[in-house]
Amino acid sequence: MEENQGPGNVSRDEQIGFHKGALKTLAAERQELSKILQIVEQLMHMHINGLKELGVDLAAEANAQAGSQAGSSGNSGDALDNLVNK
Repeated sequence: MEENQGPGNVSRDEQIGFHKGALKTLAAERQELSKILQIVEQLMHMHINGLKELGVDLAAEANAQAGSQAGSSGNSGDALDNLVNK
């Protein structure tokens, strides 16, 4: 009784197990990354609100900067990054 052999003489069942294990690990990593992104977003909103309380209007600054960069393309995240990195 001979099993189907794939590349490198690894059985089909072993290959399936390998791929399923990799997908399980990657799904868990993606979930953890999502949690990190949520935390970063919360922290950014806290700092934005702190700046608003201090009278800094990031939206107005972003609009002014976007007007001066009318020829260049980018998203709002890039505009915020540019304001912060001034």
